[in-house]
Amino acid sequence: MNKFSNKNLINYENMKRLFTLVFIVTLGIFFSCKQEVVEIYVSTDGNDQSSGGKGDPVKSLDKAREIAIKDSGKKTIDILVEDGTYYLPNTLFLNAGFSGTEHHPITFKAVNEGQAIISGGEKLELKWKPFERGIFVASVTGDKTIDQLYVNGKRQRMARFPNTGEGKNVFDTWDLIHSAAPDPANDPLSPQRISRWNNPAGVYIHAMHSYLWGDMHWLVKGKNNNGSLNIEGGWQNNRPSSMHPRYRIVENVFEELDAPGEWYYNKQQEKLYYYPPEEINLEDAKIEIVRLKHLIEFNGSKGNPAKFITLDGFVFRHAARTFMENKDQLLRSDWTTYRGGAVFFDGAEDCIIENCEFDQLGGNSIFVNKYNRRIGVKSCYIHHSGANGVAFVGDSNTVRSPLFRYGKQDFEKIDRTPGPKGDNYPANCYVEDCLITMTGRDEKQTSPIQISMSYKIRISHCSIYDVPRAGININEGTFGGHTIEYCDVFNTVLETGDHGSFNSWGRDRFWTPDIRETAEEVAKYAELPKLDMLAPNIIRNSRWRCDHGWDIDLDDGSSWYRIYNNVLLNGGLKMREGYGRTATNNIIINNSLHPHVWYPKSGDVFKNNIVYGAYRPAVMNRGMDEDEKWGADLDSNLFVANENDRLKYAENGCDVNSIVGDPLFQDAQNMNYQVKENSPALRVGFKNFPMDQFGVVSEKLRKIAKTPKVPLPVSSDGGETGKIYDWYGAKVKDVETLGEQSASGLSAISGVLLIDVPENSELVKFNLKTGDVILECEGVDIKYFEQLISVLKNAKKKVAGLEIMHNQKKKTVRIEL
Repeated sequence: MNKFSNKNLINYENMKRLFTLVFIVTLGIFFSCKQEVVEIYVSTDGNDQSSGGKGDPVKSLDKAREIAIKDSGKKTIDILVEDGTYYLPNTLFLNAGFSGTEHHPITFKAVNEGQAIISGGEKLELKWKPFERGIFVASVTGDKTIDQLYVNGKRQRMARFPNTGEGKNVFDTWDLIHSAAPDPANDPLSPQRISRWNNPAGVYIHAMHSYLWGDMHWLVKGKNNNGSLNIEGGWQNNRPSSMHPRYRIVENVFEELDAPGEWYYNKQQEKLYYYPPEEINLEDAKIEIVRLKHLIEFNGSKGNPAKFITLDGFVFRHAARTFMENKDQLLRSDWTTYRGGAVFFDGAEDCIIENCEFDQLGGNSIFVNKYNRRIGVKSCYIHHSGANGVAFVGDSNTVRSPLFRYGKQDFEKIDRTPGPKGDNYPANCYVEDCLITMTGRDEKQTSPIQISMSYKIRISHCSIYDVPRAGININEGTFGGHTIEYCDVFNTVLETGDHGSFNSWGRDRFWTPDIRETAEEVAKYAELPKLDMLAPNIIRNSRWRCDHGWDIDLDDGSSWYRIYNNVLLNGGLKMREGYGRTATNNIIINNSLHPHVWYPKSGDVFKNNIVYGAYRPAVMNRGMDEDEKWGADLDSNLFVANENDRLKYAENGCDVNSIVGDPLFQDAQNMNYQVKENSPALRVGFKNFPMDQFGVVSEKLRKIAKTPKVPLPVSSDGGETGKIYDWYGAKVKDVETLGEQSASGLSAISGVLLIDVPENSELVKFNLKTGDVILECEGVDIKYFEQLISVLKNAKKKVAGLEIMHNQKKKTVRIEL
């Protein structure tokens, strides 16, 4: 008994010693971690020979980085930046050798949020003298290239023509109309205007794509012997075209310096000319120019990434424009891109930008390039960027069988291995609680958030508005898994055409322009549409409004989407050809579903939604028969219209169990579209979802963020649109809607659409097919069918030439009369 007791006593004493030792070690580790915080101070009044202590700050961020290197990864490091403007002499590189860890991160932090400015520019001290006509001139010493001029913190305009107009959208000069009609009074490239320019070398030409899909840019090298301009450029669109005949401007022209706020720099003479607005006093004005394209770069690799570095509370200003370097082709879209930005990530992990402002930067504000993991952009205000707000773009070498131009796929040669070839792309990154507005000031083929060749990018609680193209753009299916949630996106597509507040394509390995050819290939290999996607894309719990296109636009090939709990305020939901899209529990105010040129057996689902009016299809019979079933299940929806709208496409298997009625919204005037307890929407499976969680959530951003205009709900009349004509045994109609324009790839709502060309039609022998659009006849632009007949009658020929649009490409055919 005593022996047993002594043994227990010994064990007890041993356990007590062990617990004491563990406690002491744990406590030591805790206090060790807590105490190992290195603080380095930076001040504009500091000295780079100083220690960086609180009372002895350094002057530059680069010196603070140099001091911190010896402790990086070993101790938590806070680099505390005092108020002031920090003009970077060179890009600040945060490389893999300067990295934190999960337990010892590195943070660059503004002591007072928004008061420490990181600038890629330079302040000029100038002596201004009157020149003429309200213009002043100053000498600029040193070999400077002036790309942008800021006066008292606001970017000024290069001398240009045409001048800007208050409240105008396209290049700040025109209201957007979908017309190719020239504007002779404002044509910057007329021979008469060019003849006024003494030396146009260095002039920039900015023009919209002829189809308004984006824009292009040229640099003038000089004048040719015949007085025309010698130019280079135009490579900024992956589906190139001629300049738009109406929407084009020139800038950096001395002879066009004629409006307040404009400037011109003569580099050879080192003279800066400026026409100050009345409120500017040049004697005490702060004059700044731009020097750098990139302000901060995070550089590393998969094997050795830059990691656990945070930028917190800064304002970023003065980064150069990059539109002439926008050359990198993205996959089979309209887009090219410049791989760079004011903050540039290339080979980083677990790095964050938070509580920062990106103010009037010339190119992309933030660019996440190729291999990056868990990069976060949080609670930032991004505005007046020259190009994209935040871009995630992977390496095209990771894509199997990549194609870069819109065109035919060779199904016999494609690699059918699922997924990417490697991992050199952004993944598991996020943009959260960000206000992004007025991007694309210089480049219109851009977006506040652009995603291409990336995986699992999450966009959450963002407010996005006042932009030239889409608010959020997904460039292709590679590699899917993205989530867009709780966003508020509106007032988009202000300078372009045929887009939506959300826009996507899916011209992946499975896609080719011929609808039936793709369908035949997918029928043989059902997994083909998912080869490039690792997971579906999700759009949920967001509010969308587009007054110049669609609220949500799933364009060519967009597949494997899950769309639910969204409020669409104006433009409706467009689904062009694709596979496996599911749209449920959405509210579509004053609009409906727009199915365009669907594949047979697409597997699409549209259920439990509230819609205002009949579906609005476009050229559906290009890929399927007139009475063929649409998708997998289009049913159980509430139509805020009439029975005619509900039954309009019953022969296509739609809405047998749908109903008609008033949804009984709780407070539509204040955009609360939750339905009341007795709403008929509940009977078709609709479920209420929150109406107060769209957009930014931080108080500082909510104070300045706008919200969309409240739509006045109206009922559809359920009426037919468009007279149908019989012609050569085919059915044709005038192009009359944005949907028909988009489905056919037209530059304007104009032409004659062949809606049904049966095999026995005479048009077949002339190589005309269903879905083709007649654009010209004998050199005459054709706007409508009766005009076509008139031109043919007056041709007095046995054979007439037609220019048509076939599968979004122009071709010429001849018909016998």
